[in-house]
Amino acid sequence: MATRGQDIVSLIKRQIEEFGGDLTLVDVGTVVQVGDGVASIQGLQGVRSNELLDFGNDILGLALNLEADIVGAAILGDANAVKEGDRVRSTGRIIEVPVGDALIGRVVDPLGRPLDGKGPVATTGSRSVERMAPNVVSRQSVDQPVQTGIKAVDSMIPIGRGQRELIIGDRSTGKSAIAIDTIINQKDGDLICIYVAIGQKQGKVAQVVGSLEAAGAMEHTIVVTAGASDPAPLQYIAPYSGCAMAEEFMEQGKDVLIVYDDLTKHAWAYRQMSLLLRRPAGREAYPGDIFYLHSRLLERSARLDEASGGGSITALPIIETQAGDVSAYIPTNVISITDGQIYLEPELFNSGIRPAVNVGLSVSRVGGAAQTRAIRKVAGQLRLALAQYRELATFAQFGTADLDAATRAQLARGQLATEVLKQGQYVPLSLGSEVVILFAVNEGLMEDVEIEKVGAFEDQLLRYISGSHPDILSAITETKDISDDLSANLTKAINDFKPTFTG
Repeated sequence: MATRGQDIVSLIKRQIEEFGGDLTLVDVGTVVQVGDGVASIQGLQGVRSNELLDFGNDILGLALNLEADIVGAAILGDANAVKEGDRVRSTGRIIEVPVGDALIGRVVDPLGRPLDGKGPVATTGSRSVERMAPNVVSRQSVDQPVQTGIKAVDSMIPIGRGQRELIIGDRSTGKSAIAIDTIINQKDGDLICIYVAIGQKQGKVAQVVGSLEAAGAMEHTIVVTAGASDPAPLQYIAPYSGCAMAEEFMEQGKDVLIVYDDLTKHAWAYRQMSLLLRRPAGREAYPGDIFYLHSRLLERSARLDEASGGGSITALPIIETQAGDVSAYIPTNVISITDGQIYLEPELFNSGIRPAVNVGLSVSRVGGAAQTRAIRKVAGQLRLALAQYRELATFAQFGTADLDAATRAQLARGQLATEVLKQGQYVPLSLGSEVVILFAVNEGLMEDVEIEKVGAFEDQLLRYISGSHPDILSAITETKDISDDLSANLTKAINDFKPTFTG
């Protein structure tokens, strides 16, 4: 018995000696009300704005309203699993997302959790989703192009690295198609692409991912998705998460293209959250800080100077209009923040002009500074020709018999330019191919081609040039310019091809 007593004493002594452990203070609160994806929590005196809260059962929340006695939090998961009286712990972490090269080629949610069934994402770093935009001193001017592979955009509405170019238009006018074609065109290039899908149907997102995989573009792309069935808080943080991933690459000196598809649904999600949190409503029931919502996101896109790493983020935000109303609240907000817009019209789309770009209302505020010299030389008169054509076409619809020869020639040039700028989806063109086509139009080498045969002429011409004169395409790609000798060679090559055109 003595031995047993000594064993118990020694065990107690050892436990006393080993007792220690780090004491941690955890802020704990209690859910006093829950509904519609929002919880009111009593306690949590030390919680910070945008801090992650742990509701248990792998459900996280986001602290948004910090009042004297109550914290209003958005639930980032199954809101039905949270009940009144539940205990809530503060995590001490401002909302953050995993970042790094391991994300490339993956489909993740706004918290960095994989959705593609390819296992966990092996990232080592993380970043806060909210961050101050780079200041003016650390930025440099935008003068390097982002080749979209879309003739209408590269020739008349050029996009530069570090620019924010809005894509705006009604539903089903090809807004996402322009952004996806731009991502596909970066294959074998140096641009990392991030596609942020906000409030989209899961079927549409799966279709986009399938198109990117078929084109081999997922090798340089990250897809961040918060679907239509996901809680509004996840849709709200999705673009900020994508931007945080982009900033990681930008600070390594890399160039990133990020697509926000679309910010209209983002604004709807934020309005829903704000109304449920009982924040004061303003115009169209949006909260007073709706402008700040998008400005603090889009201002993070920039081209940094060499001292800051020299990287860039180019943003292509998408806005959906209702019945072409570009003067509505959210469209005017985002137009005023961005450096230009590509405006797509349903009338053009339905008449077969695709991409349905309205050249008169579309603009790039960076302009020719972001164009290669080759494109600038061959596309200089294109916008003017289309503008004049639009004016004359109104009168010409009553008949062309009484028009003079100069006016008829101008109409023919406008029709040709309109036909040449048509382009199918998922077939972006290389710089060399774009220059060859636009050169043929600019030099008047296609004026004898019938309008209905323009598409066939383009296809056969590009096949002929790449097969018989690959040196011309390689020279354009390398120099990004058209010298006098190259111009003469290209003219001769096109003239040599024309007799062989089969129509």
